[in-house]
Amino acid sequence: MEVSESVFGELDGMVIKSYAVKTKSGMEFTCIDYGCIITNILMPDKTGIKESVVLGFDTLEEYERNSHYFGSIIGRVSGRIEKAEFTLDGNTYKLAKNENGNHLHGGPNGFHRAVWDSSLENSLDEAHITFTYTSPDGEEGFPGELKIEVTYTVNESNELIISYRGVSNKTTLVNLTNHSYFNLSGNLKRDILSHELILKSDRFLVLDSSFIPTGRVEFVENTAFDFRESKKLGMGIDSSEQQIELVGGGYDHPFLLNINNQEEICLFDRESGRKLEMETDQPCVVIYSGNSLQGDIDIRGKKAQKHLGVCLETQIPPNMISNPSFATAKLAANEIYESRTKYAFKVMQDK
Repeated sequence: MEVSESVFGELDGMVIKSYAVKTKSGMEFTCIDYGCIITNILMPDKTGIKESVVLGFDTLEEYERNSHYFGSIIGRVSGRIEKAEFTLDGNTYKLAKNENGNHLHGGPNGFHRAVWDSSLENSLDEAHITFTYTSPDGEEGFPGELKIEVTYTVNESNELIISYRGVSNKTTLVNLTNHSYFNLSGNLKRDILSHELILKSDRFLVLDSSFIPTGRVEFVENTAFDFRESKKLGMGIDSSEQQIELVGGGYDHPFLLNINNQEEICLFDRESGRKLEMETDQPCVVIYSGNSLQGDIDIRGKKAQKHLGVCLETQIPPNMISNPSFATAKLAANEIYESRTKYAFKVMQDK
């Protein structure tokens, strides 16, 4: 295993570090300590050609200009909080508004915009890149000083494990995720409509017109949301179901997972032969099919386009702050927040 550290850029007088890990079996992984952004993951296809399988940029300036959260850690709370406010233990907190009067992905200066402290440790078959950040009491409106640690572990099995840990001195909300966009075709040769997904989920959450979960649960059977058996993303996206059309033609929905830590999420591209298997201890995954990936954005030589990548955001169901039917983002003072998701990159075996 080869590991290295370099300078990616400079922001407000602070040096932004980049970390690179290369496994003997062909995976290359890079990340930076601005937003804990995963800048690139390279994987071989079925013929051995190594190409990028995530959306990202090569310069800090591009990440600063871009608003799509490529590869970043999202917090304090991922997803949308209705009307940018919540009540906790009898106190009402007003949050930063950054999407139609709502609070999205931690606010305009959420964790994706923070410069984290970082360190690298490695052994013969594993590398650990650890990021730490202290979010001050009141940042973006959230109560409590929150100390967060995120670790990216890359091993010789071509696995990426993201571990999250946090503690606050006041009761607050925490719901972290990673916002990488995956495209297994390699170097963005095709969109993700022909990618196939298997998801061990019987239920999804219905969204309102602001894309916020209402708390209503629907079963996936006989809908475009049924991925219990392999199905192309495009088959669902092409449907005329109201929830698909609501979000601009695609998915931006929380799926409730039936099981945990048992390869409950699988994405693959038959043409390239690349496969991503995921497992998590979180109760939910938000599938976002890149419905808003448009505009004058150049992504390593490829113009942004709708459905160019798909996000698989493992987390607590968004906007569920006090709903007793769901796990909530409430974190009591001095309680430990922990979460873990594993991404295993593989090559499909011909049958």
